[in-house]
Amino acid sequence: MDNSIPYKTYLAEDELPDSWYNVRADMKKKPAPLVNPATLKPCTATDLEAVFCADLVKQELDDQNPLFPIPGDIRDFYRMFRPSPLIRAYFLEKALGTPARIFYKFEGNNTSGSHKLNSAVAQAYYAKAQGLKGVTTETGAGQWGTALSMACAFFGLDCRVYMVKCSYEQKPFRREVMRTYGATVTPSPSMTTRIGEKINREHPGTTGSLGCAISEAVEAAVSNPGYRYVLGSVLNQVLLHQSIIGLEAHTAFRKLGIMPDVVIGCAGGGSNLGGLIAPFMGEKLRGERDCRFVAVEPESCPSLTRGRYAYDYCDTGRICPLAKMYTLGADFIPSANHAGGLRYHGMSPVLSELYDQGMMEAVSVKQTDVFAAAQYFARTEGILPAPESSHAIRAAIDEAVKCREEGRAETILFGLTGTGYFDMTAYQAYNDHSMSDYIPTDDELEQSFAKLPKA
Repeated sequence: MDNSIPYKTYLAEDELPDSWYNVRADMKKKPAPLVNPATLKPCTATDLEAVFCADLVKQELDDQNPLFPIPGDIRDFYRMFRPSPLIRAYFLEKALGTPARIFYKFEGNNTSGSHKLNSAVAQAYYAKAQGLKGVTTETGAGQWGTALSMACAFFGLDCRVYMVKCSYEQKPFRREVMRTYGATVTPSPSMTTRIGEKINREHPGTTGSLGCAISEAVEAAVSNPGYRYVLGSVLNQVLLHQSIIGLEAHTAFRKLGIMPDVVIGCAGGGSNLGGLIAPFMGEKLRGERDCRFVAVEPESCPSLTRGRYAYDYCDTGRICPLAKMYTLGADFIPSANHAGGLRYHGMSPVLSELYDQGMMEAVSVKQTDVFAAAQYFARTEGILPAPESSHAIRAAIDEAVKCREEGRAETILFGLTGTGYFDMTAYQAYNDHSMSDYIPTDDELEQSFAKLPKA
């Protein structure tokens, strides 16, 4: 075992970043703007402030400023769980017999159990500063809803969560954590909103999707004075907040005197991956240092690997702005797989533009292969990973095996977004050999693509 690099690399508290990094500032070709679906013109601040907090709208629209200072109250909250550890996976390396050095940035060391708290506390802070009564949101696997309910409890805000129905039923304990923090949790699609009723009528028995839940949460926000909608992924502002993950990792690698050759992250809407790669991608965009970036998505919801790069609605109810992104179509409802946080029909406009420019790669993986990697990681490294995180683990293991076969001593970094202790129904299905792999057919995708807006 190579002991020249410490097993765990913690940063000192005074190394907590004081600013978020906006990767768009270093992109020569910027992501396409959000478009107002009524006018088909780029969204203005006025358009967006009816739905989002004013300060968050400023962050959403700014593609020029590279740094946004982190307010003191947010940094104080971060100190409860940040900086998070960068860990070298010595035992995984040994089990694989690889010359590669494998590191993971572990974001599960907080009560919410995932990286989602990084943006939840920021969005709750800005909502409180605006004098709002509360916020509405959606959640897939439940990590975002858990994080937001925790942040809202801290700042004294009401929190209303629309949870994708299949996850609501698969993960009752995640739901109860949200309720413990004071949130109201509703399975989506529900019969409490106009859009929810419509989706249930058109898709009887549906297990829901993030697109459905977003529509309901937005409708609830605009229908209740004193409320705004907040989102846990996809948007520019969320990737900005999540850049703290990559900034800490970059600082830790500098202390070690090395840098990763490849950075791997799971990709649903893009928050974790966008945050993890941000400073490393910035170096690549500025021509300072090259690095490979790999987005890993489920084969059941393959927006990057099989989607279309086009303007599409961000939600199934078609009330949100249009975003240019890799998408499977707003009407696409993926199978009820166990990685609920990766069941979004589109990808972050920032990551979509970077992927379209060839700045990053994408792979899709089967659910059973993902859980095989999750089990292997748990048995070697001792952490039970979330199903979403396990997509990155699968790709990191595959990369390390290639290094062994080709005799390459790469340095691999992947994001371990959270723990899987609320995902035991999924692990049970894998252990009982009842887990299946559903992959959408080309015909199914073409039917969805045919409904893309003509924007």
